[in-house]
Amino acid sequence: MRHWRAYLELTKPRVVALLVFTALIGGLLAVPGVPPWRPLLLGLAGIWLAAASAAALNHLVDQRIDRLMARTAHRPLATGALRPTQVLTFALLLGVLSMLVLGLGVNALTAWLTFASLIGYAVVYTAFLKRATPQNIVIGGIAGAAPPVLGWTALTGALHAYALLLCLIVFLWTPPHFWSLAIFRRNDYARAGVPMLPVTHGVTVTRWHLLAYTVLLSLATLLPYLTGMSGLFYLGGALVLDAGFLYYAVRMLRPPDEYFAMRTFNYSIIYLAALFGFLLADHWLLPRFAAPAYAFIAR
Repeated sequence: MRHWRAYLELTKPRVVALLVFTALIGGLLAVPGVPPWRPLLLGLAGIWLAAASAAALNHLVDQRIDRLMARTAHRPLATGALRPTQVLTFALLLGVLSMLVLGLGVNALTAWLTFASLIGYAVVYTAFLKRATPQNIVIGGIAGAAPPVLGWTALTGALHAYALLLCLIVFLWTPPHFWSLAIFRRNDYARAGVPMLPVTHGVTVTRWHLLAYTVLLSLATLLPYLTGMSGLFYLGGALVLDAGFLYYAVRMLRPPDEYFAMRTFNYSIIYLAALFGFLLADHWLLPRFAAPAYAFIAR
């Protein structure tokens, strides 16, 4: 039982759950009405396996710095609950299963894009960018932003501008999400020698970067409405969520206490889940009750 819990922790279940959720919404938005169950379920299974594989490889590559950080000192490799060979075998097994499920049960495009995302996160970001530049989370964020695209291609077998728009939203969400955590854990990152932005450029600079990306994110969340992808119900929800995120980002410039950064981090998780929930509700659960903005522009 102890080993199974350790293996489960390798998959970072909470993080992976959010990624798979965005992939689910991407798939549901790709088709009208109820989607075909087979590519949806197999697609989600393959995406989950790949994300879990990337998470396990992240544990393997980061085992040295994990031992030095209070946030990660409990991880299986850091505590000795698992050996590196066990983690590598587990990660490779999950990765191979992911490619088999997606390649044989879904379509080749989704399999290749998922493989590229896995390599992008586990190798390009974790093994290189994380230790090379304070802009690591910005450059490497494209890998974590891919799941909505993967969900979309799993159902349609093709890329679409709307899928890329979902990817853009998650991409712009990633820096303020992680920088709020990095501000709170900056001493951990400094001790481990990881050049996160608060460590290399200071907290004040990071807070301004966080605000700038939150503004860009808020603008990007208007695009589903402006392009006709979603209607007024989504727009109303997005505006409320954006107002909340902007409040946190502005308040971060002069926070009431040190823990406010973690409150911002926690809100960012609720924000992304709720935003994608509004997208689905607008697309599937509720009828359109007003024409999208582009219809007026076209007149």
